[in-house]
Amino acid sequence: MSNITNKKRVIVVGTRQSALALTQTGHVIEELKRISESQGWDYTFEIRKIVTKGDRILDVTLSKVGGKGLFVKEIEQAMLDGEIDLAVHSMKDMPYELQEGLMNGATPKRETPLDCLITRTGGGLESLPEGARVGTSSLRRACQLKNVRPDLQLESIRGNIDSRIRKLETERFDAVVLAAAGLTRMGWEDRISALVPEDICVPAVGQGALGIECRENDEEMRVLLDLINDSDTAAAVRAERSFLGTLHGDCQVPIGAHARIVSKDEEGMLLELTGIVGSPDGSTLLKDTKRGRDPEALGRQVAETLLAGGAARILAEIGG
Repeated sequence: MSNITNKKRVIVVGTRQSALALTQTGHVIEELKRISESQGWDYTFEIRKIVTKGDRILDVTLSKVGGKGLFVKEIEQAMLDGEIDLAVHSMKDMPYELQEGLMNGATPKRETPLDCLITRTGGGLESLPEGARVGTSSLRRACQLKNVRPDLQLESIRGNIDSRIRKLETERFDAVVLAAAGLTRMGWEDRISALVPEDICVPAVGQGALGIECRENDEEMRVLLDLINDSDTAAAVRAERSFLGTLHGDCQVPIGAHARIVSKDEEGMLLELTGIVGSPDGSTLLKDTKRGRDPEALGRQVAETLLAGGAARILAEIGG
């Protein structure tokens, strides 16, 4: 660490240009500034806004555009080209395999991973009338909600958080489903009508967590980012991403996973992971929960159980 203590550097942080992405990036930069100052490091930070393919294409569902990586590829290329030094991503947008030469340098403490409903009436799922129109861009959410409420009319809805909420009025939806973490980070908790319990809707892999990406060979950034890494969040997300990687899943298949720390003792931490794979129409929903101490092994075990129980057939039918 001594070889970087006295260095000065302008650190360019890449991000998508949505209000949520900029807010998340701002929070990360404030924490990095605080830590840099406490260490006596003379770092300054600049934000570079980058438009991704997922931001440009808003008229079709994510599952039809090209799967995971839609919101990160252009940002990763800017990092490989040396145009930016760090990137702040929503972890749920990150593909299992990062581009060669890049790494996830930190996973800060997670916000709630749960989905939430914003409804016209202010009530939860049980308050929605028969045949209610519900907007979501996620096959995972649609599959699980239709599994418990087959009467719901799930319709695709894209755009930033604010525009999706506005569509409650402009397009007369009865409800929209969003990640609660995004609303929390924006300071809009009061807009949430109800959280969707995990037993109804298992979150997306990495939902509620951020991933701070850097170049593998950038020692300065690796040292800095390690200081904002939350080991509990990182372990849980590693289990979830191992689950995703074992399935070779993408946005074309309803896949969800959530890991949590059950306990810690002299043997280390004990994690519990719940994973789901479903059919896009919600007619089939496979779920398994296991506990283990090795995050990657736990993710593989839950995925392998689901694959043996019918997920392999679902993935093959969809082309996953």
